[in-house]
Amino acid sequence: MEAIYDRSNGRVVSRHQMMRKYRFSVVMKHHYLALLVVPALISCGTAYRAASIRTFTVDKLGVDVGVDENREYSYTDKKAGFWYGRTHQDSPTDWYAGWNQAKRRILSDYTLMVDGKVLARKEAQVCVYPDRLERRWPVTTETLSMVDNRELLSIIVDEVKGDSIGIVLNETLLKDAVHRKDALCYTPQESEKKRLKLVPLHPVMVSFCGNRMQVPASAGGFLIAYGTEEHCDSLIAGYRKEGNRWQAGRKARMDSLIMVSNPLHTNLPELDKAVDWITLTMDELITEQQGKGIYAGLPWFNEYWGRDMFIAMPGATLVTGQFEVTKEILKDFAQLQDRDTASVTCGRIPNRANLEDILYNTADGTPRYVIEAEELLRYSGDSSFLHDIYPSVVLSIDQSLFHHTDAKGYLLHEDADTWMDVKRNGIAGSPRGNRANDIQYLWYRQLEAGAHLARLMADSAHAETWHRAAVRLARNFEADYCNKDSILIYDHLNADGTPDLQYRPNQLYCFDLISDDTFKQRVTRRVWDELVYPWGVASLAQWDLQFHPQHENWNYYHKDDAYHNGTVWLWNNGIAMQRMIEYGQQETAWKLFKNMNRQALHEGAVGSLSENADAHPRKGHSWPNRSGTLLQAWSNSEQLRVWYQYFLGIRPDLMSGVVTVEPKLPAEITELQTSVRIGKGILYYAYKNGKFDVRLVGEDAKVNLILPQGSVPNLIFEGVDFCRPRPLDHYPCFKVYHDPPLTY
Repeated sequence: MEAIYDRSNGRVVSRHQMMRKYRFSVVMKHHYLALLVVPALISCGTAYRAASIRTFTVDKLGVDVGVDENREYSYTDKKAGFWYGRTHQDSPTDWYAGWNQAKRRILSDYTLMVDGKVLARKEAQVCVYPDRLERRWPVTTETLSMVDNRELLSIIVDEVKGDSIGIVLNETLLKDAVHRKDALCYTPQESEKKRLKLVPLHPVMVSFCGNRMQVPASAGGFLIAYGTEEHCDSLIAGYRKEGNRWQAGRKARMDSLIMVSNPLHTNLPELDKAVDWITLTMDELITEQQGKGIYAGLPWFNEYWGRDMFIAMPGATLVTGQFEVTKEILKDFAQLQDRDTASVTCGRIPNRANLEDILYNTADGTPRYVIEAEELLRYSGDSSFLHDIYPSVVLSIDQSLFHHTDAKGYLLHEDADTWMDVKRNGIAGSPRGNRANDIQYLWYRQLEAGAHLARLMADSAHAETWHRAAVRLARNFEADYCNKDSILIYDHLNADGTPDLQYRPNQLYCFDLISDDTFKQRVTRRVWDELVYPWGVASLAQWDLQFHPQHENWNYYHKDDAYHNGTVWLWNNGIAMQRMIEYGQQETAWKLFKNMNRQALHEGAVGSLSENADAHPRKGHSWPNRSGTLLQAWSNSEQLRVWYQYFLGIRPDLMSGVVTVEPKLPAEITELQTSVRIGKGILYYAYKNGKFDVRLVGEDAKVNLILPQGSVPNLIFEGVDFCRPRPLDHYPCFKVYHDPPLTY
């Protein structure tokens, strides 16, 4: 009989007694030092259902945007197309503005009219929803949307106060206009074998004034299709017949993700709305452009980057319960592995895969691929997919182990083969060869994950070899990389064995290789003091002469020179918050988490987190500019991963039959309801009045609820706060002023 601690009365009771009691509640304290492990009630096979969780729906997530904000927004068709624009801008200025298909720019924009009068967007009231954009004028309402898995744009024009509506396509990317009786056709300049076809939503009489299409208001709007003539006609006919069902299906898919798979209700509506938006914009990047995969970011990273994809995977597909999607991505990407034994990159998973080429120039994408395969096992408990990918795991590890390691077991790599990968004129902007600290951590994790997979595949020889290699690396790392007097984990070892002393955030990833917990806490504190601004984690300390305060400052330097030399990278917020939460500093981590939620709802691209930000605000400003892609997969995903795995504390390991729940909620959250998919089951999770109720239904696993106890302060983190801009008197990057400014 399993004994279970009933904290409500301080008694140890049997499972039978606890199940009769029905409710397992525990008191949470917001100060943390010691940890108490409590086996929670498992409701497998019972009729238990969580009370209805009040959540936002797609229709309740609209974000109003003012004309002065002119915010960016984006949508995808979940296949190979996306639309990118600005809410109040009439003439596109961005290279990727408009409709893009399979990395080709198709249409930059369009203009609408009522009774021949142009509808100026700066005069519209705009609301952005996850599935559509609405613009309202006194004379009409426009609704722009895409369609899942179809190369079609829907532009609904209704509530018209007038007799006719019109549309003109921006012809910057078009040629060879052809007027048809009921349509206007173009050839996209970047896709000359395809056609772009414009028609009214409903079949009506069409008239033209030049290349302006004008139709009666009863037409209801316009459709734009892309493909062969036959394909365009099929899409148009299908939408006219089933468009309402197609759009309802798209909305239902999104609603299911935030209402069924990941419902959330707290006492903080702003938190709920931000998490829902970030979940949905993250999901829009999961596409099928080249097999199943995850776009690295929009608008210009609309392709698969192995490193980015597997960094994004936990927050994109695992915490959201999309296990089948995860399997598809792993299996599809395995097909792109370099299997040429004569190649120096044999065994690597692609760094970048698009429709034109495949590049293998990264040392971290492949370890992350193996690590995520193992993490999928922990979340899903399903090892059936291993037979499909295990050969790629063997090749990836053996090739590195026998051809790319040194005498101490460290993985060797080129200067730009880490996530700090920028090169200009063939020269690495932030050289980290040939033994970066995060690469060693990832290699260690790849070896241990591989050994685990090998044991599951009854491959004991590889399991033992890989585990021994991991132990050898770990045995050397702490002595070679840790400077305990300076509270520094060296960013990398140079080819001659000397340590690099630049202060970067990569050291936060290496803690599994270090046994000295006090040292790791001090490193966390120092990183927070010197790199973590209120707007994100800088890539280099501001006291370094190589530091660039702003990402883009073309009068002084090329943006690539700043890319990893000071510029803030939002994806590193994840590990920074994780480390603080692990050491009981969730209130401090929460400040950064809230700032990112504010960006998603009120700044930049609607519902999205950007790739980058300036480290230092411009003169006269208190907050920096965002930069890089408007929607970056790993920025969004790391925000979600930390929410689920560390604030909520949900960390499954179904291969061991255990789901750990270690909540570390900030004091601002006083009420919370959510549920998440774990394997074949659902974990129901509620918090109110200082008590937790956590139940796993439909999966045979033990839930360990770990509750922090005690209120003794941690002196290492006393007074911890964000890093603030404290620039040096002069940085070498400002030595030369360029007029005119530099360009790409």
